[in-house]
Amino acid sequence: MSEEKKQPAAEESAEQQPAPEQEAPQKEEPVQEKAAKGGREKKKKEKEKTYTLTQQQMEAAELAAKQLESVKDQFVRLSAEYDNYRKRTAKEKDGLYQDAKADTIKEFLAVYDNLERAQAAEGGEDSPHKKGLEMIFHQYQEILKKLGVTEIEAKGVPFDPERHNAVMHVEDESLGENMVSQVFQAGFMLGEKVIRHAIVQVAN
Repeated sequence: MSEEKKQPAAEESAEQQPAPEQEAPQKEEPVQEKAAKGGREKKKKEKEKTYTLTQQQMEAAELAAKQLESVKDQFVRLSAEYDNYRKRTAKEKDGLYQDAKADTIKEFLAVYDNLERAQAAEGGEDSPHKKGLEMIFHQYQEILKKLGVTEIEAKGVPFDPERHNAVMHVEDESLGENMVSQVFQAGFMLGEKVIRHAIVQVAN
C-alpha cells in the first residue's frame, strides 16, 4: 500500500513541474529585403565616389561652355533681327495697303463732287428726283466714313498749306488774317494722310 501511495505522489509532482521553455527560432531576413538593402548600400557607395579631371578635360569643358554661350548669343541676336524684320515687313505691307486704298478712294471722290453739286442745286425741293439724290449722297458719305475717310475742315479756319490749296485771295474786313473764306472743292483725309487737298479761297 505504501508503494502505491508513493507513485501517484511522484506523478503529481512531475506534473506540477513546469515544462522547460523552448527557444524561439530566429527569424531570417527575406531574400528580397537583403537584396534591396544591398542595392541601397551599393548606390550609396557609388554616390560617395569622387572623380578627378585632367588638365586636358578641364580645358575641353571650358571650351564647350564658351561655345555654348556663343551659340546662345547668336540665337538671341537672330531672334531680335527676325522680330525687327517681321515688324518692318508688317509695317511696309500696311503702308502699301493704305496707299492702294487711298488711291482707290481718290478716284471715287469725283462722284462725291457731282452728288454734292446736284444736292446743292436750287429748285425742285419737293421733287422725288432731288430727294433720291440727297439719299444717295448721304449714303455715299456714310460709306466714306466707314472706310475711315473724313472731310477736311476748311471754311472759317486758318489756312493750312498741309491741308488746303489756295487758288484765290480776297480782302474781307469781316474775316481775320489768312482765314479760309470759301471752299471750292472739299478735301479729304484717310486717317492722318491727306488724299486730296481742299481747294479754297483765302482772305487777307
